[in-house]
Amino acid sequence: MSYLSLLFLALLQGLTEFLPVSSSAHLKLFHLATGTEANALVLDVAVHIGTMAAVCLYFWRDVLLTLRGIADVLRGRLRTEGAQLFLLLSLATIPAIIVGLALKLSGLAEKLDLLWLMGSTMIIFGIILYWADKRAPQTRTSWTWRDALIMGLWQAVALVPGVSRSGATITAARFLGFERISAARLAMLMSIPTILASGSLLAVDVVKEGDWSLAGDAAIAAFIAFLAALLALRVMMTLLARVSFTPYVIYRILLGIVLLIIAAR
Repeated sequence: MSYLSLLFLALLQGLTEFLPVSSSAHLKLFHLATGTEANALVLDVAVHIGTMAAVCLYFWRDVLLTLRGIADVLRGRLRTEGAQLFLLLSLATIPAIIVGLALKLSGLAEKLDLLWLMGSTMIIFGIILYWADKRAPQTRTSWTWRDALIMGLWQAVALVPGVSRSGATITAARFLGFERISAARLAMLMSIPTILASGSLLAVDVVKEGDWSLAGDAAIAAFIAFLAALLALRVMMTLLARVSFTPYVIYRILLGIVLLIIAAR
């Protein structure tokens, strides 16, 4: 892969990983447009590390609180704020891990990589996000066990290409009545253990293949993805103080139409 392609790939992954617009759909279009093969596993792991580092840095206070929570849980102090956040994030991650493993072991994950499916889910879940954002109240900020389980189930649905992990979890949070910034914050915090889990699976495949020839390119990709993801997070969280999710919905629908047109041809 040329350095220019690598640059665009890392930028695309970083910019779309946390926005509710589906990074998988954008990467599919990238490969169709450039004629490149699917990402090498080493590069996949690299951009996962980069994007996870970005969200950890942006929400560093919550990350530190969660780490303290792990220590509290190990000491049996389950009612502290940090312990509750860690336990809720753990619960919210379980559905995606179970479904993700099932898809990987059954081979269904590769069979879902279809243009018409991506286009359809981009449009359908974009409309659902719009409906939730417009009709749901914006009153809640605190997380409960029920909320974590429901958002975790929506995150598992997002394993279908085109749904968007962040889009699904934000939609669930808005349906539950969380205000926009809190919905996005919870969705982003949920991404950390999920990206860590998926990245670990990819890393196992990398070790099995033993192909480290892209190590230098991987380091570059991780850094670019980190910067792009950090920028995307800052822009989205800043805009949510003034605007709704409607611009993302419009973008999803337009991109979904493009994907369906390409699939029809």
